[in-house]
Amino acid sequence: MTLSLVRPAPDWRSPSGIDSVVDRWLRGNIVKPCLTADRTYDASAEQTSPLPASIPPHLVAALNGRGIHALYNHQARAVEALANGARALVVATPTASGKSLCFHLPVLEALAKDPDARAIYLFPTKALARDQEASLDRLAREAHLQIGAVVYDGDTPADARRAAREKSRIVFTNPDMLHSGILPHHTNWARTFQKLAFVVVDELHMYKGVFGSHVANVLRRLRRIAQFHGSNPRFIGATATIGNPREHAARIFGLNEDEVVLESESGAPRGERRVFMFNPPVVNEELGIRASYAKQAVMLTADLVRAKVPTLLFGQSRNNVEVMLRYLRDKLEGEVDPSRIVAYRGGYLPGHRREIEQKLRDGEILGVVATNALELGIDIGDLDAVVCAGYPGSIAGTWQRFGRAGRRCANSIAVLVTSSAPLDQYLAREPEYFLGAPVEEARIDADNVEILIQHLKCGAFELPFSRGDSFGSLGPADAIEALEFLERHKVLHESNGAFHWATDSYPANNVSLRSIGWDNVVIIDMGSDKPMVGSMQAKEHPQYKVLAEIDWRGAHTMLHEQAIYQHDGETWQVEKFDYENHKAYVRKVEPDYFTDAMTNMKISVIEESAEAALVVKNESSWTSAWGEVAIVEKVVGYKKIKFYTHENAGYGDVRLPEMQMHTTSFWLKIPSETLAASPLGRAAIIDGLRGVGRALETVSAVALMCDPRDLGISLADEPQNSPESKAEYDPTLFIYEHTPGGIGLASRIFEHRNVLLGRALGLIESCTCNGGCPACVGPGDSGLDHERSRKRVAIDLLRRVCS
Repeated sequence: MTLSLVRPAPDWRSPSGIDSVVDRWLRGNIVKPCLTADRTYDASAEQTSPLPASIPPHLVAALNGRGIHALYNHQARAVEALANGARALVVATPTASGKSLCFHLPVLEALAKDPDARAIYLFPTKALARDQEASLDRLAREAHLQIGAVVYDGDTPADARRAAREKSRIVFTNPDMLHSGILPHHTNWARTFQKLAFVVVDELHMYKGVFGSHVANVLRRLRRIAQFHGSNPRFIGATATIGNPREHAARIFGLNEDEVVLESESGAPRGERRVFMFNPPVVNEELGIRASYAKQAVMLTADLVRAKVPTLLFGQSRNNVEVMLRYLRDKLEGEVDPSRIVAYRGGYLPGHRREIEQKLRDGEILGVVATNALELGIDIGDLDAVVCAGYPGSIAGTWQRFGRAGRRCANSIAVLVTSSAPLDQYLAREPEYFLGAPVEEARIDADNVEILIQHLKCGAFELPFSRGDSFGSLGPADAIEALEFLERHKVLHESNGAFHWATDSYPANNVSLRSIGWDNVVIIDMGSDKPMVGSMQAKEHPQYKVLAEIDWRGAHTMLHEQAIYQHDGETWQVEKFDYENHKAYVRKVEPDYFTDAMTNMKISVIEESAEAALVVKNESSWTSAWGEVAIVEKVVGYKKIKFYTHENAGYGDVRLPEMQMHTTSFWLKIPSETLAASPLGRAAIIDGLRGVGRALETVSAVALMCDPRDLGISLADEPQNSPESKAEYDPTLFIYEHTPGGIGLASRIFEHRNVLLGRALGLIESCTCNGGCPACVGPGDSGLDHERSRKRVAIDLLRRVCS
């Protein structure tokens, strides 16, 4: 690996069009001044081992037929570990290192030796499940194995579902379907559970936070059901590079860490990769505002696509992806066929997504603008470049995206275009943190009470609990306490020492693994200019067709009435949002603007878990604490934003019900006496406290190595449900978790509060701006004098408490 900061590496060349683009960037005065880092990662040669002796001859013949006469070292070690009886295995190697063979070969080996053996594969997305089904099916047919692999998800037809239950020896599914469609009906799957040999969990790094905590409990239920049917399956996991693969796998599988074999040394070859960090130029020096990172990312992508370099551009949101797709097509109009530039994101219908995936594999597409839906290991053929519009939120996630290019050992480039967000600007100033820091750890809390109790109910529906039973980390005594709690609430009924499900409801239907409590919203294209009448249903109007779907929470911001919904570079206006029936009716339009929802949020303390005073010299002590909070969020309006100029073209009202969430938070409370005694005035102190919150959120995300989107900030400056006046109210800064119930981040911020407050002070003081900018405390009021600026006040507040 070699390093050069803002200097070309003269020995870096490839026979493709990449060099011409890079050379032009480094010779010109547009891109080069904005590069804060330029590092080349050298290619590495493959390291192989002979095919393990445990692989059956017909499977060896199939591999030989593909030209595979040896395995990469990590593949061979993985197969041998399972052949030697390992209870569980996790493979943690980079993208495109051949992780699939690490679980396909042991599973096919077990099924070849035992004609009754079964396996369940879990994938976080439907697309990945179908991609892997095709891969395994080809390998099995070449080995003349009759395995009957079937994908079992929400898109599976009824006859295929019946075949999956009765005949299939390998079931490809996702955690949601396992949770709600398989485990509650385990008696229909008796053949599978009686001889379940392996459970394969791919993309383990995706199972973190609340989603991972739910999945760990789903697997607890699976092991309990398998034991009931007489089997004890082994587990295989595959993950991108994370900081704690063995520990994380053990928590997901519900095993002790010493039962999990880790394989993390990749023997796969790797092409040379050059990584750039691009910080958009400053357009308003006084406010520290930079050029639009989305437009700059499109500019770089257009240079690559114009040179016929297959490129993947990652956006931060669905709306962001659609806007960049429009910009990219317009920028290349007349040079590149628009059909060769596509978007890929959640919400597109399955058939549309698979068509895009196939065109990518066939090389028909030159440019793809995608959300993290393409971050996973779907086979999308050969790509030479990746551009990330904004820091994805984690080092591991960024390298996972970078790994989508150069998948065939060719040279590749990756560009991270930083936004004006504080964390992005921190990385732009300190590129070594990103380029040299270890990747984050994946964290879950499977014993989160709110999550655990829901799966305890699901488990009781599936199989009665007896006194003396355990569940996950709940020993017999704790399990009995929880079961008796559910009995007191008339959910369970105890009879002869067994706790039975006692209500008519179906518990799994009310437990969403991804913290969305309602079904998706279907988006219906009206296809005509006739006005809406009442609450029409699509089936009453044959000209209507389903355009896409979106999750319930996302619908509040993207599908409110009069919103501009963007899909595949085209625009529709939402004519009616049928809130009760989860349908949105849209009509195609061609506006010169898109919409951005505005939300209001209120936060209040439910229960304080711990408190500590922060002593400030000559002042009343400040209060720091953490505990449970309630967050109420409501979309109250929307802005119309002009394409290209991003000017504000007007506002509109939105009338939708509130969304509520309970989570955990750290908070910092400043006594009202401090504000009253300050000559700066209450408004300046409150604004400075907002700046403290921005900096504290940034350093907390870095220190805890978590996705910054896992944290949020809010400032409560008005009494809630209290008769005290605003002037007497202690303003409170909240750093809260976006995960319902929390996953332990708030308590760790509280534990390390003094260190983090000191780092926040250092972050602000080291920033070169005058009164505040997006890189430190956020832009303040430029009309204020220096002593009352947001940055100056934030520094003053932190110096008081850090002294």
